This record gives sequence, C-alpha cells and structure tokens, in this order.
Amino acid sequence: MADKTNPSFAGMSSKGDAVLGRVQLAPEVLEVIIGIATNEVEGVATTQGNFATGVAEKFGKVFHGKGVKTEWVEDKLVIDVFCVVQYGYSIPTIALEIQKQIRQAIFNMTSLNTKEVNVHVTGIDFETTIEQE
Repeated sequence: MADKTNPSFAGMSSKGDAVLGRVQLAPEVLEVIIGIATNEVEGVATTQGNFATGVAEKFGKVFHGKGVKTEWVEDKLVIDVFCVVQYGYSIPTIALEIQKQIRQAIFNMTSLNTKEVNVHVTGIDFETTIEQE
C-alpha cells in the first residue's frame, strides 16, 4: 500500500573534515513507525490493510505498516493513514491525535518533518458482545 518510488533520506550532512556518509531509510521503516504510532492512539480499532495482509495476519504474521501510504512530494513527506475508529470516540479528536502522534514519532526517530498527515477513517468498530444464557 506504500508508494516505494522515492527512497527517503534522513540525517544531517557531515560537518568539518569528517565525512560520515548518508543515512537511508527504506519506506517500509517509515510505514512501521507510522503504523505503531497510529495503533497507540486510544480509540483506534485497527488500520485498514489489503486482502493479502488480512490473509497473512490470519496465519499469525503481524503487519505494522498496513493501512499506511507514504509519498514524497516536492522533497517533503506526505502520509496517508487508513483506520477504523472504535464506537463512542470523537472522530475529529482521534484524527487530530493520530496526526500529532505520527508527526512526533517520525521526527523523534528520523528527524524528518512531515508536510501532511492525512487521516482517512474507513469505518467504525461496534464492539459486539455475545451474551450467554
């Protein structure tokens, strides 16, 4: 679900005589950081993956980057997150908290500033309980 055409680069250029090189992050790393930050927000039920990730998760594999799309626009990071919110939570409040968590996590772990964090709420999770008699 990620646009993997542009590699992402993080880090500062070397200063003085020291040539340290460059740090390159795979887009999958950003997706994992974003997925974990999204799922840590209270009120987020799940992130929306595709059919293949759904089948793989049935067999026990965990995809932290599902429901995340990253894209580089004019050398700035644009993030789209697709998630399901739990019933009873304020969608605008949850969306704002997701944006804050993602921006903070990306900056803290990679020193990258994001241009946009777009939150797409694709559904509401109604928790169903089965009553036994």
